[in-house]
Amino acid sequence: MLLAPATAFAASGTGEDTALNLPADGGGTKKISGASGTGSIVRTIVGLAIVLAVIYGVAWVLKQVKASKEERLRGGGLESTAVVPLGPNRALHLVRAGSEFVLVGVAEHGVTPIRTYTEEEALELGIIGEDDDLDGDVPRAGAVRWLDRLRDRTVRR
Repeated sequence: MLLAPATAFAASGTGEDTALNLPADGGGTKKISGASGTGSIVRTIVGLAIVLAVIYGVAWVLKQVKASKEERLRGGGLESTAVVPLGPNRALHLVRAGSEFVLVGVAEHGVTPIRTYTEEEALELGIIGEDDDLDGDVPRAGAVRWLDRLRDRTVRR
């Protein structure tokens, strides 16, 4: 039997000559209706809307987290009042810390406090003015406050 495998299969009667038993009425086939095609489109659109909503929600949460971190890092008690550049990578900064002014030297490798002034001392010495003039030269760090005052005077309401 091992020497003639072709004759072994022919004897069992399962070759290509065997007729297939197919149903004559076609009941074994599935019919596709138009409603399931519409349902899949609706399912796709709803899925897309859910994905977009999740993306928008995650972006909103990340924006809120970033804003809260920036508020903590910014600090409300410090404000740079004036800057005097001395050379490359060197400058003097007058920083307002609460009701005191601290003069600090900034270089490439560090920041050194030079002197601390109270608000009264800074006014007496002319380091700060009670009301800065819009016509004068504005220090670079005070430019933001100067622009805010200019904007308040010129914007129509």
